Amino acid sequence: MISIAKPLIGQEEKQAVSEVLDSGMIACGPKTKEFEEEFARYIGVKHALGTTSGTTALHLGLLTLGIGKDDEVIVPSFSFIASANSILFCNAKPVFCDVDEKTFNIDPLKIKDLITDKTKAIMPVHLYGLPAYMKEIQKIADEYDLLVIGDAAQAHGASINKKMVGSFGDIECFSFYPTKNMTTGEGGMLTTNDDELFEIANSIRNHGREKTKWGYEHGRLGYNYRMTDISSAIGLEQLKKLPDFLKNRGKNADFYDKNLKCKTPFVPDGYKHAYHQYTIKCKNREDLLKELKENEIGFGIYYPRPLHNYSHLERFGHGDLKVSERLSEESVSLPVHPALREEELEKVAGVVNKVYQHRDK
Repeated sequence: MISIAKPLIGQEEKQAVSEVLDSGMIACGPKTKEFEEEFARYIGVKHALGTTSGTTALHLGLLTLGIGKDDEVIVPSFSFIASANSILFCNAKPVFCDVDEKTFNIDPLKIKDLITDKTKAIMPVHLYGLPAYMKEIQKIADEYDLLVIGDAAQAHGASINKKMVGSFGDIECFSFYPTKNMTTGEGGMLTTNDDELFEIANSIRNHGREKTKWGYEHGRLGYNYRMTDISSAIGLEQLKKLPDFLKNRGKNADFYDKNLKCKTPFVPDGYKHAYHQYTIKCKNREDLLKELKENEIGFGIYYPRPLHNYSHLERFGHGDLKVSERLSEESVSLPVHPALREEELEKVAGVVNKVYQHRDK
């Protein structure tokens, strides 16, 4: 079976975890601080804050920005459900925006029509590892005095003109789930260049604590979203390997670009795609899925429904969301993870081309 994803855990991670266990400091401590500092250095930001997941990083980011009851946050409808759920958990309202046909990311041309006097923020998602159109989005945010919180859960190592995803907007949030470009088992990271936002996020993450002599002063409502030193030990070793992981993902994507007969992913000039997923569009998707299954090739349907088609979110779906709806019916993600061998790439390409050989691209 050629898997759709494969976390690569080596002896380095095992040794690092063993050392943390032997130290007795297994909760959020010095290893987490080290991981945060190294991740911030990699992204090129002043601050990074480890969390329990990418979802809690988003929730923490929204709370840090003061998003609350009845506030509206514009978010793409074609995304993982955590993007919208994190907004709901702030008692705020997701306002679904359609996506761009070529990039699968939020369409800046459709954002302005959704802005009301209740709009407080835009949440672009860097879907599949391709950066959203951040220059255009930031311009809109500046014009309407809106906050920007980026969902970078799939975009470790992605960039625009060498500026890393994670350094855009007010806050950006990553996931370290096992299928991601690097993992901590479960975990997430919030990044920002704003000193005040970092202090607020750090407090909310730790039960609203403030820096005092005794440590048990709680100046605001908070929760426990702290990352453990066990997870951070894994993360530090994964971060060292991330450049090689990305290099191999890029090589695998390049192989598909050159060898697939179907339409391959679009990457704008100056954009670096991190290829968390390699996603194609298929008008007759079931034909391809049948062939992939018969040939024991893993695949992903990310995502089978646009967010506005879920029962608890459908009331937030207004206006034209046809691209999101169509992509949910046509998208298929192929294996692109760094452990793939050349013969496996050739097999995937051969099966896809068998289906597309006599079909319009």
